[in-house]
Amino acid sequence: MRDREFAPIRLDERGAEQEAAWQQQLAAKKSCPEVADWLTVADGELPAGWGSDLPEYTVEDGAKATRQVSGAAIQALAKKIPLLLGGSADLAPSNNTEIKGADSWLPGQSGRNIHYGIREHAMGSIMNGLCHTPGIIPFAGTFFIFADYMRPPIRLAAMMGLAPIYVMTHDSIGLGEDGPTHQPVEHLASLRAMPNLTVIRPGDANETVEAWKAALVNRQGPTMLVLTRQGLPTIDRETFAPASGLQQGGYVLAAEEGELQMILIATGSEVQHAMVAREALQAEGVGTRVVSLPSWELFEAQDQAYRDQVLPPSCDRRVAIEAGSTFGWERYVGSAGKVIGMTGYGASAPIAELMTRFGFTAENLLKEARALLD
Repeated sequence: MRDREFAPIRLDERGAEQEAAWQQQLAAKKSCPEVADWLTVADGELPAGWGSDLPEYTVEDGAKATRQVSGAAIQALAKKIPLLLGGSADLAPSNNTEIKGADSWLPGQSGRNIHYGIREHAMGSIMNGLCHTPGIIPFAGTFFIFADYMRPPIRLAAMMGLAPIYVMTHDSIGLGEDGPTHQPVEHLASLRAMPNLTVIRPGDANETVEAWKAALVNRQGPTMLVLTRQGLPTIDRETFAPASGLQQGGYVLAAEEGELQMILIATGSEVQHAMVAREALQAEGVGTRVVSLPSWELFEAQDQAYRDQVLPPSCDRRVAIEAGSTFGWERYVGSAGKVIGMTGYGASAPIAELMTRFGFTAENLLKEARALLD
């Protein structure tokens, strides 16, 4: 039987033909809104009006758990960003990560909700793979304590400059009833130490919405949102600074009245206590400002002039309060300041009892501030 003769096709020529065919098909579909949005995100931008329908909160809305506000933000964003894909390590109802009305990703079915199962390491690795597809923005949730299980893929994402979004809930010893094994005491400090990972711990509902904005704008590395299970009071933004200050990582939430004598610094669920303590100190004639510092990484990215404006070197009476390890806070309070935080593990008890026992109250913050004044 004679050997058949085939015209030799060079691989580069075949690749060029496939590329030309792809571009031709793509050009024919560019008028489709979904394709246009995908191309926009693939080019590193976000669709026009992507943040226009995000929720806004007032004092009348009462206390809101930041995990619940995150869930509301996800619903609004999913309507504007078609390839925002969500998932959870079998904790979607607790993490509030399900995109309502969207299909699940199942065999033979492509959807926007991914059920990763109880396997955070695989979840983080799959998210890294998704990030390699231009236009896809993956997010996924678990409890903050379980960040340890997915630390290797988080670190790889930071190394490679990938931009997954981690939704980490149940963020402190406020998770009292589940005991110290589920209370992430050292996690904030250890994850802040990871280069190119942006960690954000918002202090109320509107800061949480701003945290999602910051996460989506950051396409150079992963972002971790650290969120509460318990409700936090909504700060009166008509009286105090707008939550958009979160975009700078830290900002003067409540300015001093009179000469600046004391700076109270807080993140997350402890911002509320700083606000109460400030009011008491101001009533005593002590000019006190509250600095909300939800993201050290975003704050350190600002120029020195801005950082000195928020934390003036001339005022060394500073007290920081955060329901996590005190490690690292000395950079912001200085040698003359004080940090109220965790130096050990938590305990098994209701949240109110735990917070009082470990000093995360306005009363204890006042006590430490007055001690510095004396």
